[in-house]
Amino acid sequence: MKKYLFTSESVTEGHPDKLCDLISDSILDACLAQDKNSRVAIEAFASRNNITVAGQITTNAKIQIEEIVREVIKGIGYQDEELDIDYRTCEVYVNITKQSSDIAMGVDIGGAGDQGMMFGYACDETPEYMPFAICMAHRLSTKLTQVRKSKEMPYLRPDGKTQVTVEYEDDKPKRIETILISNQHKEDTDLKKMKEEIIEKVIKKVIDSKYLDENTKIFVNPTGRFVIGGPLGDTGLTGRKIIVDTYGGYARHGGGAFSGKDATKVDRSAAYMMRHIAKNVVANGYAKKCELQVAYGIGMEEPISVYVETFGTHTIPE
Repeated sequence: MKKYLFTSESVTEGHPDKLCDLISDSILDACLAQDKNSRVAIEAFASRNNITVAGQITTNAKIQIEEIVREVIKGIGYQDEELDIDYRTCEVYVNITKQSSDIAMGVDIGGAGDQGMMFGYACDETPEYMPFAICMAHRLSTKLTQVRKSKEMPYLRPDGKTQVTVEYEDDKPKRIETILISNQHKEDTDLKKMKEEIIEKVIKKVIDSKYLDENTKIFVNPTGRFVIGGPLGDTGLTGRKIIVDTYGGYARHGGGAFSGKDATKVDRSAAYMMRHIAKNVVANGYAKKCELQVAYGIGMEEPISVYVETFGTHTIPE
């Protein structure tokens, strides 16, 4: 009976990379709300009290990018440039052009907006058909944001990370070996109380007790302090959390990010469709695990290749 450990991480909405993802997607949403045929490829970069938005937008929508950026930062809860970033005082730089006519020539007739390969994956480890470790890490990150915004743990600030190490036995999750949580906090926070409350109000609320035992290790802010965070503590960039956005490293990834891209960009739409198909393969009992790959050429309507892998768990021929 084979035993092994596998680890996945997640991040909260206030992580600087996720801040940039949300800025990019919020600009995309604003364009699509007014013009469903908008072509959008937007990147955001966050550093100190500055946000840079760059990329290509071709749309009939009339949007105010700076206002969107400030609303995103405000919604997350950032309002202190001495600790992270302030939506009221931050500088917003905008550098937007239109989509290249060379690319548009192929996309306008229904072809893919780029070349590349995309993966989709699903398994029966969780009700979400996701790998167990990344699913648990996401739940912890979501709960951290909930207890912060509800003021249940008012000393928490927006930036945070979670990490879960799972012990597998015979390819099935048996127990959780380690939980690591690092969350930004206010200056005068009682760190001992913070750890106790994270265990009681976050971990025990979202992780089934059957996966926790006396040997499960829990680390909260292992450096002992996390006051400076957000873009002041580390730069943020759209598309830098592609493994967090997919399967936590448990399945392969084609390399393309999702955020800030409209559906003509197969990096996003094809990866979503491969996930949708893989999930239905598993949900219908055709396999316990399913990984799919599709490859595209720019301007081409049909995939160049399709790959199916069920790791020996299929009930019908692949």
